[in-house]
Amino acid sequence: MNKTNRKHDALDYHAKGRPGKIAVVPTKPTQSQRDLSLAYSPGVAEPCLRIAENKENAYKYTAKGNLVAVISNGTAVLGLGDIGPVAGKPVMEGKGLLFKIFADIDVFDIELDTKDVDEFVRIVKCLEPTFGGVNLEDIKAPECFEIERRLKEELNIPVMHDDQHGTAIISGAALINACALQKKKLDKVKIVVNGAGAAAISCARMYVALGARKENIVMLDSKGCIHIDRPNLDAIKAEFATDEKVDTLAGALKGADVFIGLSKGDVVTAEMLKTMAKNPIVFAMANPDPEIAYPLAVKTRKDVIMATGRSDYPNQVNNVLGFPYIFRGALDVRATAINEEMKIAAVMAIAELAKQPVPETVNQAYDAQNLKFGPDYIIPKPTDPRLITEVAPAVAQAAIDSGIARKTIADWDKYREELRQRLGQDDRIMRKLSDVAKLNPKRVVFTEADNYKTLRAAQIVKEDGIATPILLGNKKKIQELIDDNLLELADVLIIDPLEEKGSPRFQNYVDFLYTKRQRRGVSYLDAQKLMLDRNYFGASMVQFGEADTLISGLTKNYGTAIRPALHVIGTQPGSKLAGMYMMLTAKGPVFFGDTTINANPTAEELVDITVLLHDAVQKMSITPRIALLSYSNFGSNSGDVPDKVRKAAQILHETHPEIIVDGEMQANFAMNSELLASNFPFSTLKGTPANTLVFPNLESGNIAYKLLQEIGGSEAVGPILLGMNKPMHVLQLDSSVREIVNMVTIAVVDVQSREPVITKQKKK
Repeated sequence: MNKTNRKHDALDYHAKGRPGKIAVVPTKPTQSQRDLSLAYSPGVAEPCLRIAENKENAYKYTAKGNLVAVISNGTAVLGLGDIGPVAGKPVMEGKGLLFKIFADIDVFDIELDTKDVDEFVRIVKCLEPTFGGVNLEDIKAPECFEIERRLKEELNIPVMHDDQHGTAIISGAALINACALQKKKLDKVKIVVNGAGAAAISCARMYVALGARKENIVMLDSKGCIHIDRPNLDAIKAEFATDEKVDTLAGALKGADVFIGLSKGDVVTAEMLKTMAKNPIVFAMANPDPEIAYPLAVKTRKDVIMATGRSDYPNQVNNVLGFPYIFRGALDVRATAINEEMKIAAVMAIAELAKQPVPETVNQAYDAQNLKFGPDYIIPKPTDPRLITEVAPAVAQAAIDSGIARKTIADWDKYREELRQRLGQDDRIMRKLSDVAKLNPKRVVFTEADNYKTLRAAQIVKEDGIATPILLGNKKKIQELIDDNLLELADVLIIDPLEEKGSPRFQNYVDFLYTKRQRRGVSYLDAQKLMLDRNYFGASMVQFGEADTLISGLTKNYGTAIRPALHVIGTQPGSKLAGMYMMLTAKGPVFFGDTTINANPTAEELVDITVLLHDAVQKMSITPRIALLSYSNFGSNSGDVPDKVRKAAQILHETHPEIIVDGEMQANFAMNSELLASNFPFSTLKGTPANTLVFPNLESGNIAYKLLQEIGGSEAVGPILLGMNKPMHVLQLDSSVREIVNMVTIAVVDVQSREPVITKQKKK
């Protein structure tokens, strides 16, 4: 995209529709006159009086506890300089947007038309009753130091100038990890800092707090090296003045271990980089052009670890890794400040997170195959969903430990759960099932192991202790995929059915298939040919107890993938086969069936499907509340569909009184307990909404789950195959790695649920 188009796109983005990027959204009902009378007069008087009695009640009755002010005077806006408060407003709105999407923190942006430090401080101090915290933004040095110092002293809420501390915190985490990878000790490294503004000073202070020695830091500004004997040296720069006999950046870099660039682009040459010490660390953070271009740096020094401020190169030092979660943690314990202990806690949490296995959603977001801790990955990516659950609790704990928290957190697991829910990451059911799977992992056959997604999922379930993978396919091709993508599957069993031909195992499988299918048109020669198919071979491994379950279907349509298992394993005696999806919604999991197998089931078949769903949901330690769906409510309409659904409900009430089920009913009544209770108080489902929905035919079930997935934003886990004689599961065509991992988890729990209770007790 050329620069002209980019400019037009940026202007259109901000101008089209409703101008700007943020808005105020009501958090309480406002539909009725009663709602409005509670929201304003006369109802609003009650919380006002409670707050007048005790100011802390503002956190209970208002948005103060989740509201941050982003305040600027526009004197140092991004790379644009002193463009004034109004011109800086788009940046402040953008900062508010980041607070919201990354940490669910509400923001008012405030642009102050003053450069006077006293007036700035006075205005912000007057605003303290409104906010739970203050984020200072884009204020030029040296005024920013004095403004932050005074506000921290005079306000009783968290205050942070992100331009100073954000870069310091993120680059501090990156520096810790880079030093570890380069086998350098922080208290020994020689650090050159090019730039002496707010961010540079704060970075240098942070590195010292982390263990670097001040005498090992050389700082330069636009005039050159900052010497202790420089005339008219201000107190802030004097903090990092050196007595070393160097004047230029080129001289300072000779033998240096670390370069920190917070200045302007292309000031470091390849020749300068060559003079640095062995295994150098270069953080060229000027934007948009780094102090030395990334391609040039890595070409010049193969041993360099480099970070920039850009997203198109590895190791982006991005403040969004820090400030949303720092304020989140501070707000959640009502901290009176953001102190050094809290900042260092954020540094350590970010550094540690980079060493953990990377979620597949992050790999997908950056079109990466297998991100892992190393020279090209020393800090987490901004989209990593774990940042909020790692950094915010670390900051909150530091606030409590350092004595500046007015609220404590008793249950940290519950707190992390609340953080996930804030960002719509409420996947408790899958975490619970994952924990169950880890108690007794099972052998899982992957029939399509010549696919990167399959191998990546196999690595994840192996690393997480969910399952022991068995890979089927061409050994050479699979090994090449493993090597090319740096996957850690060295000790995993790989089996090629073609190489097994003629072996005793292969012969046993063929004999079994032939005996079972000889009266269904399968000759002995046919059985031999079929067994070369990985789906037949994998199903036979499960049938003969050489594996516990099977996962297939990534590259094949549903019928092709399931047919071999039906021929080899078959269904449970007297059981119907059905498919179920677990929809992970904002209100919790909801189970859909049948969504994949039965096109137009009879009333009796709906009964069988309902029993299968009931048993499957129970195995997940959830009490099923089942609604049989139709376009009719309890006889309000007649027709083939409502009649058969009504009949199925009658049969279930008579033959399975232990099952909580009712129907026929419309979907909105099934999911809205108040609506159901007020209109049909006799329903066995009154009280709480249904969590398991039985659809009258395949068409309606399939349409419903796909609509909910695409429009409703729910995650679909499945299809979970019900009714098989032994556990096996078929994926959606072209499933994501996350979906494969979820299905493996379900499959392992399925295996566990079929084991005798005594076996599970022994293994515990």
